[in-house]
Amino acid sequence: MASIRRTLSPAYQDRQYQKGSMTFSVQSPSHKALSGAKYSSSLLALSVGVRRFIAGVSMQRHSRKGQYSSWRRSVCRCLLFFVVGFFLGMTPFGHVEDDISSHDFSFEIKPPAVDLKKEIGVPVPRRDDFEVKSVQFKERLDFVARKQVIVVTPTYNRALQAYYLIRLGQLLRLVPPPLLWIVVEMNTASMETAETLRKTGLMYRHLVCNKNLTNIKDRGVHQRNTALKHIERHKLDGIVYFADDDNMYSLDLFENIRKISRFGTWPVAMLEQRKNKALLEGPICNGSRVIGWHTNEKSKILRRFHVDMSGFAFNSAILWDPKRWRRPTSNPIRQQDTVKEGFQETTFIEQVVEDESQMEGIPHGCSNIMNWHLHLEAHRLVYPRSWLLQKNLNVVPPTD
Repeated sequence: MASIRRTLSPAYQDRQYQKGSMTFSVQSPSHKALSGAKYSSSLLALSVGVRRFIAGVSMQRHSRKGQYSSWRRSVCRCLLFFVVGFFLGMTPFGHVEDDISSHDFSFEIKPPAVDLKKEIGVPVPRRDDFEVKSVQFKERLDFVARKQVIVVTPTYNRALQAYYLIRLGQLLRLVPPPLLWIVVEMNTASMETAETLRKTGLMYRHLVCNKNLTNIKDRGVHQRNTALKHIERHKLDGIVYFADDDNMYSLDLFENIRKISRFGTWPVAMLEQRKNKALLEGPICNGSRVIGWHTNEKSKILRRFHVDMSGFAFNSAILWDPKRWRRPTSNPIRQQDTVKEGFQETTFIEQVVEDESQMEGIPHGCSNIMNWHLHLEAHRLVYPRSWLLQKNLNVVPPTD
């Protein structure tokens, strides 16, 4: 067989080498051509692997023994070429990095400046305004810790009961909280008293004394004992003050009561019955130290402490924590109905303190009268149960 040899032209200076079915140039002036050759080689290798995989599948019909080995070799080669092609495709090249780095992909949206004064017509708040408001807000949040005042008021059904309770309730509403008003009635809690207490808006407790009494004069004693028992059982913390509903009190009294540590006392002005003169009863103080007593000649020798029932207050913890206050006995502190009239105050105080050294005179120097004990009760008035109207009092306005 004849063979024909064809010589190359001398003008063709680049020699080409064949390897398989791929040809490439030895002298490549462009870096992009090399990158394209890498991608084409990976694709060609992948196509060769696929063809061999197909050829391996077709060869399984010739030999059962060589079927398993050819199948395994085909799968391994396919996976190998796939992995190599995948990594070659994911590998970044120099010109791609240069192109990406030459561009700025940062996005920043800058809205145009708007003048609120012109657009809305509202003055823009300054920094000083926020500072002033923050100071005012902090002042409103300042909490002043105050002792609770526990006001004990015995009451009973009489002509001016509603007037007295409403007047005392309106006064207690002006006292800064915390304040607890304990109102005690005899036998049953009346609906009128309960409604009056609800309308005051105060924190209150409506108690009932179920004591069977043989003497009406001892009514207030047992009502106060009911309140003391309630305070002791529930361990209410505060300053206990016995405030009858028919007396008159000033707001300064309740502010000074909160300053009491153990037992405090002050002078009380008393309007003597059937006489146009007032008596002063209570302590004589040197600063806050009690050094003597204001009293009248009749009770000067008999009474130990010359104090009115509305002229003292004490810490409620003395009732339910005797160890803290070093009381000699743990017997409950109560008022006694076996003593004579006018001696209820001194016998009760003797259970709370030992002498004047454990007392605090308020205000400083005991120079102000903060409450009055008035004897203005009209005992002969009958409490009206209802009003009977003979005629219709509806008013018809005149027409023009």
